[in-house]
Amino acid sequence: MLRATESSAEERDEEQEDEGEEEMRDGGVPFYVNRGGLPVDEETWERMWRHVARSHPNGEGLAKEIRSAADLPKIPIPSVPSYQLTTTIPQRLEAIQKYIRELQYNHTGTQFFEIKKSRPLTALMDIAKEMTREALPIKCLEAVILGIYLTNNMPGVERFPLSFKSQYSGNHFYHIVLGVYSGGRFGALGMSRREDLMFKPMEFRTLTDLVQEFEGAYRGNWHTLRKVKIGQYVSHDPHSVEQIEWKHSIIDIDKLSKEELRKELERHTRDMRLKIGKQAPPSPTKDRRNSMGSPIRGPNSPVRRISRVEKRPSGEKRVLEQKSSTDINGYQIRV
Repeated sequence: MLRATESSAEERDEEQEDEGEEEMRDGGVPFYVNRGGLPVDEETWERMWRHVARSHPNGEGLAKEIRSAADLPKIPIPSVPSYQLTTTIPQRLEAIQKYIRELQYNHTGTQFFEIKKSRPLTALMDIAKEMTREALPIKCLEAVILGIYLTNNMPGVERFPLSFKSQYSGNHFYHIVLGVYSGGRFGALGMSRREDLMFKPMEFRTLTDLVQEFEGAYRGNWHTLRKVKIGQYVSHDPHSVEQIEWKHSIIDIDKLSKEELRKELERHTRDMRLKIGKQAPPSPTKDRRNSMGSPIRGPNSPVRRISRVEKRPSGEKRVLEQKSSTDINGYQIRV
């Protein structure tokens, strides 16, 4: 009975991670998601301040001080990085990471941009554009979408989602970064409260080296890394209607030896290389692109959910169901 309870709790965590609940939890600490778009509606705004009052050590006093202030300091808006033709790929990635870091980590307890992983890439890129316009603090998943957007014009750089599940003091924590590959080296872009759990320079020869670097960082923060999920390479076409494949490989770190882990990661690397040669589906027409806005701005937009795919144990291939053209057309009509 205890095993069944633990299993159902883990399944709820996975569902929450995939779809996003109104009140999400990271390590037992709740945070909310703004589902009404920007500007923030009054209900979401007041809920955010109530959450601050509950969670901050001097919450009520801090909220009153900020909200009653007549003249708050002006916050500088970071500029989206631009490059010279001679700027190298590592230098461009460092500039992107600097921009992400300048947006700052969102400690308010309310995620400002709603990221539904089931949305097509073109819709997620619309949200990324909005992030650059609004320049609000972001969390790790928002940073991944922003990183994809800012590297779309770098065809020599392959991007893939790399997510982690760790454990500390009986609680589970979820984190995600954007893995990058170029010139035979791996690295990562991202956002975290911990400096060693986001950016990794392009200096890792294999995916195994990169994952082990993150595993060491988790140990340094007194966390035990339990699971790693690795997606496929993401298309460089910002108008692509395909979905990001977030979890092509799911690896239970604590159930594998170092050699088994290395083989699993080498297998995934081969799978990613095979995808490079596959042709992406055609982009939507110009008329459709013009009519496709950001889904988060429509307060009455229906929530699009996908059925959960059975999680595979380490070492097995995960077969994704192909979306029928009817599903895609249905999404277009709703937008």
